[in-house]
Amino acid sequence: MNVSSRYAITGATASEVAASVEEGVRKGQLPTGSPLPPVRALAEHLGLSAATVAAAYRSLRARGLAAGAGRRGTRITARPPITAERTAPPPSGLRDVAEGNPDPRLLPSLRRHVSRIGATAALYGAPAILPDLLHLASRDLARDGIPAAHLAVMGGAMDGIERVLQSHLRPGDVVAVEDPGYTAVLDLVGALGLVARPVALDDFGPVPAELDRALRSGARAFIFTPRAQNPTGAALDAARTRALAEVLGRHPDVLVVEDDHAGPVAGVPARTLCDAGRARWAVVRSVSKSLGPDLRVAVVAGDAATIARVRGRQSVGAGWVSHVLQGLVAALWTDRASRAGVRRAAEAYAERRRRLIEALAGHGIAATGRSGLNVWIPVREEAATVAHLAARGWAVRAGEGYRLKSPPAIRITIATLTARETVQLALDVAESQRSGGRTSAA
Repeated sequence: MNVSSRYAITGATASEVAASVEEGVRKGQLPTGSPLPPVRALAEHLGLSAATVAAAYRSLRARGLAAGAGRRGTRITARPPITAERTAPPPSGLRDVAEGNPDPRLLPSLRRHVSRIGATAALYGAPAILPDLLHLASRDLARDGIPAAHLAVMGGAMDGIERVLQSHLRPGDVVAVEDPGYTAVLDLVGALGLVARPVALDDFGPVPAELDRALRSGARAFIFTPRAQNPTGAALDAARTRALAEVLGRHPDVLVVEDDHAGPVAGVPARTLCDAGRARWAVVRSVSKSLGPDLRVAVVAGDAATIARVRGRQSVGAGWVSHVLQGLVAALWTDRASRAGVRRAAEAYAERRRRLIEALAGHGIAATGRSGLNVWIPVREEAATVAHLAARGWAVRAGEGYRLKSPPAIRITIATLTARETVQLALDVAESQRSGGRTSAA
């Protein structure tokens, strides 16, 4: 093997070799999926022992930068947990329907609530969770059928999911994930050195037979979104909830993590696969979509052991989520006008989803979006579709980052999409498929 033909990996120690590989990933010189030289070949090239290079590769695998691929050797992971040099952002002037943000006009005003959260700053030794927030969160979760005896408050949904996974799993463990699924979840799984096992979806969430297959193959955890699934908008109904619960009942030791990131603006009722009889579980409910992304607050309900581990790890790190933010969330939750605004937001998002899906159907294009802020549109070629729509003035999100094995698609965020824009956007999507090929089947 000609090692010198590859990116110039250097180093005299295992840590230096690993750092050199990391630099290559960061600079884009080792793209995702790139093979690393065989251990013995690189050791000979660098004048090191095979044990030193093997230790470097173990370090890269533990940090989620590389993964073993059987006879294909060791390769850079598809989603390495490192900020790499990116290509230029889309040209300015495009109508942004890609980012996944809620409509700022539908978020409650924070200004008039700031004075309600108290003038005394919290000090060390204060409770990690404000009593008012604890009471309100417990009440709302219990109302949705989610056991609320044990709660934690984290700095957003991904903070909660990460801490739950770390409390039970170790690098190399297999995790069942939605396919397509939220990019941040897929990236987090890789960053923790876990192995993602895809579970196919339809409009009503994970397909039971696909989940059963993933769990039978050794998955130790299952992460999914019960409603407002990102990117497809899938949401559980009663029948799917029962079917998935039956599958999980055959795997009682699997950790179940529910990401209810949209909460009350999802547009469909809350459903859960977690109950007090399950050994290991967590439901993570964020306020980012309903109250605002900058309110970095998520409530995590779970079994006693999981919540104890999560709160214990938090206590030796960040310590707690700002009481200022917790107080603002509690104030908004108890404000009649803010609650009414959340209901109006859910109705507005539902109408905007419906309009786009119906407009696309009028052009013979099937799309999904049963709940949440996004519509998922299967296409033949993502890059061509994105480029075509950019030429028409639209910035949309290619589906590649959300997919493991599922077919190509694009994601459109409907949060701020007007009725007039919807008509034109649907027409432009249809033209993109006529020019670039027919729409693929979902």
